[in-house]
Amino acid sequence: MANPDSPRAVLMQFAKWPEAGRVKTRLIPALGVAGALDAHLTLTLAVLENLCDSGLTVQFWWDREVEPVPEEGLQVVRAIEHRGLEQRIQQGANLGSRMLSALDNGLESYAHALIVGSDCPSVEPGYVHKAVSCLEHCDVVLGPSDDGGYVLIGARQTVPGMLDGIEWGTAGVLEQTCARLKKLGLSVGLLEPRWDVDEPEDWVRFQLTLQ
Repeated sequence: MANPDSPRAVLMQFAKWPEAGRVKTRLIPALGVAGALDAHLTLTLAVLENLCDSGLTVQFWWDREVEPVPEEGLQVVRAIEHRGLEQRIQQGANLGSRMLSALDNGLESYAHALIVGSDCPSVEPGYVHKAVSCLEHCDVVLGPSDDGGYVLIGARQTVPGMLDGIEWGTAGVLEQTCARLKKLGLSVGLLEPRWDVDEPEDWVRFQLTLQ
């Protein structure tokens, strides 16, 4: 648990390095490989802008270390550097262990740590602040997504293995996570549902928000 005198919150954006054929693969049938890559870049930058607009500290967490920076990633890296944000590398064998590791890292210096994925443009600044406020009285906060997962996870304290045994990528992720956390004695707060961009219809929905 973080020191109560620590700064209030840190937002950690999780992202995959932009690589054609490796990102937003479920959009490829509709957009093509290049189009899916462009969608990934657009979404990543949209989430980054939303998080930075919250006024809270933001860190950017890449899925792996890549040297040198691929040309496809330069746009994102420049946007991160322009904002003076810290870049880090996720650590862990699966999504659960990577998120827990990042939350633990954040709680070393902040009272609250929150993670948002780069395919979640519906997480606007107001939603982030609701999540932070929820952590004043809950150990963990989750922002449910329409597909059965979640667009945000935040914590004021963690328990080893608290994200183990989750069937990532399935419709049961939120339900399994809640059950696991409560079994370990952690209190859980749920925000109102939001949506992320996985399927072509999600991409259309996002495009409509830009009009």
